[in-house]
Order: sequence, then C-alpha cells, then structure tokens
Amino acid sequence: MNGKKILVLSDSHGKVSALKTVFSWARDRIPPKDTICGAAFCGDGIADLSPAADAAGFFCDWQYVSGNNDFDYSTPQAVIFEFCEHRFYMCHGHRHSLYGGYHALISSARNSDAGVALFGHSHVPFCETMDGITLVNPGSIGRPRSRIGATFAVIECAEGEPVKTEFFRIGEKSQIISVKI
Repeated sequence: MNGKKILVLSDSHGKVSALKTVFSWARDRIPPKDTICGAAFCGDGIADLSPAADAAGFFCDWQYVSGNNDFDYSTPQAVIFEFCEHRFYMCHGHRHSLYGGYHALISSARNSDAGVALFGHSHVPFCETMDGITLVNPGSIGRPRSRIGATFAVIECAEGEPVKTEFFRIGEKSQIISVKI
C-alpha cells in the first residue's frame, strides 16, 4: 500500500484499551509525512475516541457518525466526505436494514454520489463491491461477532485507482495482525 490511507473502525462499545492499541499501532506505523492522514469511526463508541487517542498520542482528521448505542444526539447519523479524490458515504448501518441486504445502503451511497460506503453495526468485517459501490465494514474493535476477533480496516486511496482495503485484527498479546476477509 503506497497511497494515502484512512483508518476505519467501528463498534468499540467502551473498549478504550482496544482503541488505544490500534491508535498506538497507527501512530508508530506513520513515519513523518507518511500516508495515514485520516480516520473514520462508524459509530457505537464515539465517547471512547478521545480518551483512547489522547492516551496513544494519535491525532489526525476524524470523520464519525453516531450508532444506535451512542447518545450524543448532536452527532450526525451519516456523513459524506472526500478523501484523495474518492467520495465516501458513512453511517452506522442500523437505519439501513442491513440484515435484509445492502440495497438501502447502496441507495444512500449512490444518492450521495459516493463510490464507497463505510458502515458498522453488524460487528462482522466485510468488503465487497456491489452495483458499483464498494461496501466496507471494518468489523468491531470492541465486541466482535466473527471468528476472526476484534478487527479494523485501513483503506488506501491512490489518485485514479480504486480503493484498496486491508483488514487487521488484535491478537492475543495485543499485536496487530493482517487478516484476509
């Protein structure tokens, strides 16, 4: 991966220590003027972000949305943002009937002229392009529901190229391990 990168997380559910582990990894992985220059949080644990980032010394530009377990009603349900010439639609997913398929999510992304939809809620990592929209769920950093464990994603955005997504998990000794989804 050698384009600009965005760290994507979701569903920490109070597990500040898991976020701190990821933020420390991201901070140590970033040489001066390197590529991770953004982070996105897909809801359910917004209150965990500041304490974890402060403890890890990880500071970057954030995009975030509220989830069904976030109670700060001033936080948006969905955001649209641009990153390295790519347009992203981000939501938690609980209002998009995800368990019945991805049609509503794809429609929301398409109506926002986004090529990538970031979401959480299911706590299961997922990446697939459907109907021309790349759907990315980083899984859950706090309450995973997959056999892989606590996961997050890093999306590489290079100009003129499709986005590339790499998934990672937190291992038994808090080491970060690349995984295939």
